[in-house]
Amino acid sequence: MASVELKGLTKRYGSAAVVDRISLHIEHGDLVCLLGPSGCGKTTTLRLIAGFVEPSEGEIYVGDRLISSPALTVPPERRNMSMIFQSYALWPHMTVAENIVYGLKLRKLARDVIAKKLDAILTTTQLAPLAQRYPGELSGGQQQRVALARALIVEPETLLLDEPLSNLDANLREEMRFEVRRLHDAYRYTTVYVTHDQSEAMTTADLICVMNGGKIEQAGSPEEIYNRPRSEFVARFIGSSNVLKGKGLDGGRVDFAGVALRCTGEAVVSGATTAVSVRPHDIALSAKPPQQTENVVPAIVVRQVFLGDSRDYMVEAKDGTQLRTLTAAEENIPQGSNVWLHLPPERCRALLG
Repeated sequence: MASVELKGLTKRYGSAAVVDRISLHIEHGDLVCLLGPSGCGKTTTLRLIAGFVEPSEGEIYVGDRLISSPALTVPPERRNMSMIFQSYALWPHMTVAENIVYGLKLRKLARDVIAKKLDAILTTTQLAPLAQRYPGELSGGQQQRVALARALIVEPETLLLDEPLSNLDANLREEMRFEVRRLHDAYRYTTVYVTHDQSEAMTTADLICVMNGGKIEQAGSPEEIYNRPRSEFVARFIGSSNVLKGKGLDGGRVDFAGVALRCTGEAVVSGATTAVSVRPHDIALSAKPPQQTENVVPAIVVRQVFLGDSRDYMVEAKDGTQLRTLTAAEENIPQGSNVWLHLPPERCRALLG
């Protein structure tokens, strides 16, 4: 295994930069998720790492070895990487065991070595009972595990996964997230995982890179990305978040609907329009004015929905901004009622413009 480093990586098609000057260092043995909406450049970045696409600018290193630049591109078969596609790409006429060892046979390993490696990977991926079945006889999750086993058995330096769970139903997708992480922990290959699903990224990743418009908008641990978003795009894309707009005040506060909100996060510029992120579950809603006065915003209930174990409220501040907040199910406040919102300062994140 080895680290992977992208330095100013760019891919243009005509005048459009699909990947725009990305720089990223992936530590040896880490699992990094490239997360973002369709068209953000994440799959193109993965294909650049794999060697299927040549960069317009920038470089890719594995360890100290240069594998991609505009002047030099090491072909995919010489990169010691394994890639798993959305479609799994299993040979339908081969059994599970034959699919898994196909890469070892191409490398002309001894028969006893292949058998030993096959036994080990079948045990780890829990595929031993299915070894003699054909892909058409397997469920989607079982086929995904075969694709993972085939990628892992050749002992790549780097494992690349392109939306590997997108073809599975919701329940199976949830189960396979944990399976991907379990196998990563067992083998510790340096892994780059592309997905548009934030739950997959939060479950599997050591580091999440949120991409937007060909750039990495923010990189950090799942906890950091969720709890400390730096931009409005990240705040909205990762989980549900209210984004409030107000004017920056002295002392790092933001004037929202006539209330001087104390915030954490990015530096607030006095006089400048500033966006503030606060998640619905962090807002405390009350039918009576609370004892504390800091970061308390008066509002009116626009609608509320009973969800069984909670209620989902939409409320409107006096400047017309609507916010979502969640309460306990028994907190039943009628539409049109006056309420007060406490926005904890440590949960109000000032964002980059």
